[in-house]
Amino acid sequence: MDTPDLLAQLEGRLGYTFTDRSFLLIALRHRSYIHEVRSDVKEGEPVEDNQRFEFLGDAVLSLCISTLLYETFPKDKEGELSKMRAGLVNESQLANIARSIGVAPCLALGRGEEATGGRDKSSILADAFEAILAAIYLDGGFTAAINVVEHLLGDLIVKSSTQDFLKDYKTRLQELTQELFNKAPVYRLDGTEGPDHSKTFVVTLTLGAEEVAVGQGRSKKEAERSAARAALQVLQSRATSSK
Repeated sequence: MDTPDLLAQLEGRLGYTFTDRSFLLIALRHRSYIHEVRSDVKEGEPVEDNQRFEFLGDAVLSLCISTLLYETFPKDKEGELSKMRAGLVNESQLANIARSIGVAPCLALGRGEEATGGRDKSSILADAFEAILAAIYLDGGFTAAINVVEHLLGDLIVKSSTQDFLKDYKTRLQELTQELFNKAPVYRLDGTEGPDHSKTFVVTLTLGAEEVAVGQGRSKKEAERSAARAALQVLQSRATSSK
């Protein structure tokens, strides 16, 4: 499948078609890709990665989420709304949304980042999602951006009023394993991969003697969250198949 097809599919899942697709291309361009292609670009020709878009997209997302929460929960106070917003815009949540709409195969990554599993790193996916929102804002304005946020996060916004929704993967897994096995998960750092400037941490999650899941991330904490997310999927799959 060629890139235009992938981008068209991504636009379909976003519920937004770009007037100027160059905005989307910048949003999907990781800095590792720019480092590799810069030497091939003619002098004076602009080459932009998605870091500036990420900066803008963070603000766009915050305003969109704040507006939608304000409208959805008219009786809730500032503290409650802030807590809900924090649960919606955390890295894990945004990375999962990026995975669900097919951002990963559209990313432009450098060879080193590609080789170390960059397409599934939560930090890269979350940043790309914010950059895409900036691209939509620049291409179509705030109304377009908030429509996309409502389309993708509308159900999560409604659920955000429940306390369980705000818990991160590690907390949810700890509660589940205590309930099912009366055991706490153990996170074992198995090492790092890649160069010093772009290390990937590898963590194995165990329950007793069983190795349940492996997670990777650009930090030990991110790798632990990744392992916890994978372990939750494993345990939930087991529970479903045993019924």
